[in-house]
Amino acid sequence: MQQKLSVRHLLGIKDITPDDIALIFDTAANFKEVINRPIKKVPSLRDITIANIFFENSTRTRLSFELAEKRLSADVVNFSSSNSSVKKGETLLDTVNNILAMKVDMVVMRHASVGAPHFLTQHIKANVINAGDGTHEHPTQALLDGFSMLQKLGSLQGKKVAIIGDILHSRVALSNIFLLKKMGAEVMVCGPKTLLPRHIEALGVKVELEVKKALQWCDVANVLRIQLERQQIKYFPSLREYSLYYGINKKMLSELDKEIVIMHPGPINRGVELSSDVADSEHSIILEQVENGVAVRMAVLYLLAQS
Repeated sequence: MQQKLSVRHLLGIKDITPDDIALIFDTAANFKEVINRPIKKVPSLRDITIANIFFENSTRTRLSFELAEKRLSADVVNFSSSNSSVKKGETLLDTVNNILAMKVDMVVMRHASVGAPHFLTQHIKANVINAGDGTHEHPTQALLDGFSMLQKLGSLQGKKVAIIGDILHSRVALSNIFLLKKMGAEVMVCGPKTLLPRHIEALGVKVELEVKKALQWCDVANVLRIQLERQQIKYFPSLREYSLYYGINKKMLSELDKEIVIMHPGPINRGVELSSDVADSEHSIILEQVENGVAVRMAVLYLLAQS
């Protein structure tokens, strides 16, 4: 078993190996024990300063990273573009250079532009973690999703995972596909034709347009929200119609001839992609995903600090 990651930055699942993923999962399992102790902090990153730089709104990912950093005893600097000099025309590089002048060791960045974290690595020495770049990748979300499946099912090898919803605008979908394929799972995408990227089959995934068939096929359904904030045109007539054809409710699950696991990266549009009785049911591991997110991000931060 390897002891170090093969990369200095976590920019995307595409860039890391199955051994890297296994190492992150093993480390996350250890940290999950730590965060369930009465004293939840460890001094692993006591001399490390981490800047969380979010050029896009985020609540769950930013809080999860911040909590992970504090659990590891790192010094944390938070930066949000909505109340910063970016509003006055400051460039990405100016902003980061100013933060690095404060002697920051690691940068966690979310940005609306695809490739922004990659651009950053060419100009700064700090480790960079991609917390989501445009509609490209969101690697720590895929890692926590994979880790949550592993904890629930015991293995990802040969498991059937359906990713259902707005695949076209989702960075979570792409990172999940890369991770699941690397770990030996079978992947299906399901949604309205207008919300499926062209040539998605080239990534080695099955495509299904009927949600009931996707649910009958899979062991795990990872349900994505409709990302209205990224949609410049109408991809379907209305949310009500989307819910009618692609919303998952308790009745649909009770008609399956097997038990399946329901996941969601959040935030949930209740009554659109999932009914409340599914989101809060025994099928759902949505709250476990939130808990696992802190452990997985602790693992990523800790391992990159050793690189």
